[in-house]
Amino acid sequence: MTEPAPDLTSLTIGVLGGTGPQGKGLALRWIAAGLKVVIGSRDAGRAKTAADELAEQAGAPAGEVSGADNAGCAAASDIVLVAVPWDGHQALLTSLREPLAGKIVIDCVNPLGFDKQGPYPLEVAEGSAAQQAASVLPDSRVTAAFHHVSAVTLADLSVTDVGLDVVVLGEDREATDQVRALADAIPGMRGVFGGRLRNAGQIEALTANLIAINRRYKTHAGIRITGLS
Repeated sequence: MTEPAPDLTSLTIGVLGGTGPQGKGLALRWIAAGLKVVIGSRDAGRAKTAADELAEQAGAPAGEVSGADNAGCAAASDIVLVAVPWDGHQALLTSLREPLAGKIVIDCVNPLGFDKQGPYPLEVAEGSAAQQAASVLPDSRVTAAFHHVSAVTLADLSVTDVGLDVVVLGEDREATDQVRALADAIPGMRGVFGGRLRNAGQIEALTANLIAINRRYKTHAGIRITGLS
């Protein structure tokens, strides 16, 4: 018997780094799906401007989208996506330990470097960005997901079928089910459980391969998991 999907309609989704391409794109899709979203940024003014733009683009009712500084976003949200640059990842999450306590945190950060030969994964002492998040947020329910989603595709609402799978990792079954439901809320996207956080490193690193593929073939490729019903 298929388990009922978690109900997301009563929850508020926060997006740390919501003024950047990845965070803004995912926020747009969740707003378009009828979810309540808070955009977070270091600058509350930028966050509010982005929230207004996204609400208009998605045709959202007043009050369904708001903007705040990162601390305000974390405090106001039930589930929080982390879509910030890698170089500020640890410091930001450490500063938000208290407002993120007890909440589902989705880390989609990819620690990557770039040189003349292209993108490559960086070594992370904890094993992955998601494991680093778990180490600095011991009271949060940390998951990893949304690493391989094209920001260009997300931003274009004329693309009505995103057509990819999102690998979701974590230790907490209820938390990963909620995150899979967030993926499923976007048309053409499917959330697939991919194991525990110790497996997040190779998921983050695969982004370097996808960037190389997209550059070579001038596309916005994602991934699909075969053999699932």
